Amino acid sequence: MHMLFDDAGKFLAGRILSEAEASAQVELDSGKRVKVKAANQLLRFEQPAPGELLAQAETLAADIDPALAWEFAPEGEFGFAELAADYFGAAPSIAQQAGALWALQQAPHYFRRAGKGRFKKAPADIVAQALAAIEKKKQLAAQIAGWAQELAAGRCPAPIGEQLYKILFRPDKNAPEYKAVVEAARATQLAPLTLLQRAGAITSAYQFHWQRFLFENFPKGTGFPPLAAPVLPQDLPLAAVQAYSIDDSQTTEIDDALSVQGLGSGTVVLGIHIAAPALAMQPGDALDDVARDRLSTVYMPGYKITMLPDAVVQACTLAAGQAVPAVSLYVTLHEATLAIQGSETRIERVPIAANLRHDQLDQLITPEWLAGADDSSQIGPQAAPIQREQLSFLYRLAQHLKARREQVRGKPETFSRPDYSFKLVGVPDGQAPSGDEQVQITARQRGAPLDLMVAELMILANSTWGEWLKSLNVPAIYRSQASLLPGIKVRMGAKALPHAGIGVPSYAWSTSPLRRYVDLVNQWQIIAAARHGTAAALAAPFKPKDAQLFAIISAFDAAYSAYNGHQASMERFWTLQYLQQHGLSELDASLLREQPGGAWLARADTLPLVFSVMGSQTLVRGARVRVRLGAVDPIALDVHGSVSEVLGEQITPASSDGAEDEEDTAGPLAIAVDVSEPEPGSEGPAA
Repeated sequence: MHMLFDDAGKFLAGRILSEAEASAQVELDSGKRVKVKAANQLLRFEQPAPGELLAQAETLAADIDPALAWEFAPEGEFGFAELAADYFGAAPSIAQQAGALWALQQAPHYFRRAGKGRFKKAPADIVAQALAAIEKKKQLAAQIAGWAQELAAGRCPAPIGEQLYKILFRPDKNAPEYKAVVEAARATQLAPLTLLQRAGAITSAYQFHWQRFLFENFPKGTGFPPLAAPVLPQDLPLAAVQAYSIDDSQTTEIDDALSVQGLGSGTVVLGIHIAAPALAMQPGDALDDVARDRLSTVYMPGYKITMLPDAVVQACTLAAGQAVPAVSLYVTLHEATLAIQGSETRIERVPIAANLRHDQLDQLITPEWLAGADDSSQIGPQAAPIQREQLSFLYRLAQHLKARREQVRGKPETFSRPDYSFKLVGVPDGQAPSGDEQVQITARQRGAPLDLMVAELMILANSTWGEWLKSLNVPAIYRSQASLLPGIKVRMGAKALPHAGIGVPSYAWSTSPLRRYVDLVNQWQIIAAARHGTAAALAAPFKPKDAQLFAIISAFDAAYSAYNGHQASMERFWTLQYLQQHGLSELDASLLREQPGGAWLARADTLPLVFSVMGSQTLVRGARVRVRLGAVDPIALDVHGSVSEVLGEQITPASSDGAEDEEDTAGPLAIAVDVSEPEPGSEGPAA
């Protein structure tokens, strides 16, 4: 005797070996023995053999019309044998009964299961809806197949082009457009990005990178929600100084300025004045929600996405000709020895006399000019309020501070490579570039007098405030680096630990509150310290071991890395555009290190570009070479070259100082549906 039974929704048949009251032991054709409960036993039969019955049942089920079976089926609950009798005749065979069971099981849109081997007709309206859905699914499958064929043939269907960036960067894996790309990629054995490039879907390399960044970091867009205008206190005392900022011409978020008092008296008071958006917003309010969501301003050539709305920036920026609320650090110095005698923090309004610009003055304010004898000389109308005597003192102080830090670091900082500035011609104000603009790239040597002044005095402010908050037990967000050993990176945390790369006992970013959320958080803490002194730990918005601080640190680290990665990618994009726009086929470069496969990593002498070159085995690290460039790939951000000439003697350079040199990266970025951004390198002295 044989048995047909239900095994977790799958129909099996076998020979009955033994039976009990509630179960039976059945042997399958494979030899496996199973215990079958009585409730799961469906049919008993002598003929045909179990395997033959299963084969016949599947064949018969395929011939049963489910719509016709639905018409024949009883209105109430019924068993599969009853349907077989109605469909095949009054005495259906075992195979026909099993075929009816298979057909009922395989037509859930017509029949609903009511138990083991029992079913019930679905209502007519449900059947109609199910059939419509099945037809729609068939049409969609045909549409997906058609789109896939077009992609494989090198054409991009319009619906896929419209969903291009979503497919690449934030795909809905159930969407037909995505399924068509996957099907075509599988059929052509091409990566999705390569497939879409071949099909002409990607028409702008710039938009590819820009939309990728937006999808990953600003999925809701870059606009700000409607917010009330910021209100800054107007009853603050007016500082008796004339302050000036030093920034690039493109800078609109001017958040630091300097002042000098008492020159010639033996005691000089240095003022470091920081814009105070923390006075216009509080933790947890609507403006704070916006700032905490963005965490930093995003920079890229020709465009930026600000952390704060323009109304806040305009109200708080240290623009010339205004007395602006600021948090000021006054440092008292011995004029001759530059020894620090004390410091004080005030909340006040600071008159801004001028906004000096690096790009306009770096060529004029040189060490030679600062050492000139005419202390009353001025540098044109832009710097009219700023006398050489003040700038000369600040430069002397910056050199002194740098030398003192280098003693702590144990080795000097080197500024062997320039910074590069990018300018895109013809980009309307407030609009993102199209990617077709002419790009101008200019070098600015790191460590130039104005650059050194700002860098050193901001380090002084960040380290002084960090130590002050530590002494008051007021928590803050610090940056630290345990040592200058290779692989020891800069970390962020809530403990005031030494920063070996900069050479200070603690370092709390506080001087860019318009641009970085960490600085804004620290400014709230500094304001509480200035107002409440030794009781500041109780009054500060963030308390010791506050979980919010750790959440902010984690979120900021992730966002800041992503933003820096995008900035680096866009600078590389525009550098490659520069090569193409100027028809450069050769570059002079220095070899950095050999890579697997015989290629070398090289850095261009006059452009911010690190790239791979093929060269001879006789080359050594540090060699200067002329490189013949290959094709530029603006999607992969890649360009290769080959050494055409060795320039001068080959010298292996000393190892670089990892504290201020960013990591060397070259070659194509890992850009596809899933992408990993490069991690920013160690921060330099101006961080």
